Amino acid sequence: MPDSTLRYALLCVGNSMMGDDGAGPRLAELCAEKPLTGWTVVDGGAVPENDIGFLRELHPQHLVIADATDMGLTPGEMRIIAEEDIADMFMMTTHNLPLTFLIQQLRDDIPQITFVGIQPDVVAFYYPMTDAVEQAVSRLHQLLPRLETGLGIAPFSVST
Repeated sequence: MPDSTLRYALLCVGNSMMGDDGAGPRLAELCAEKPLTGWTVVDGGAVPENDIGFLRELHPQHLVIADATDMGLTPGEMRIIAEEDIADMFMMTTHNLPLTFLIQQLRDDIPQITFVGIQPDVVAFYYPMTDAVEQAVSRLHQLLPRLETGLGIAPFSVST
C-alpha cells in the first residue's frame, strides 16, 4: 500500500550512455549516494513511461522530473519548463514517448508536477558527461530539499 503521506518524488530521465543526456540517471545515482530526506527517487532512464504505474501508486504530493533538455542555453544552465510549453517547444529527446504524454498520464494522480531541464552540451553515444552538466546535477541535488520554498531556478522563456 502506498504511503499516503509521501510528499515528494523525483523522476530522473535520460540515457547515461549518451553523454550529457545522462544528467537524470546521474542525479539518481547522487541521490542514492546522498539520500534526500522525504523523497522517493525513481531512475526512469530512457523509458520513463515504464514508471507511470509505480508513480501513480506512489501518489506523491509533488513530482519533480529532471532531464537534459536542449533549450539553446549555455551548457549546465537549468530552467523550470511549464507543462504547456513542453509540447510547444522543440525539445531534444532520446525517449520513446514525449514527456508531455508522461505528464498527462500522471496529472490525475499527482497534484503538482515540476519539470526541470538541464541544458546539455554533448549528447552522443559513449561520450562522458561534461563538467558543466555534472555541476548542474550536483547543484540540483542541493536545491531539491528547498522545493517547498522554491528551487530558485528561473522559468524557461522562449526569449531566453
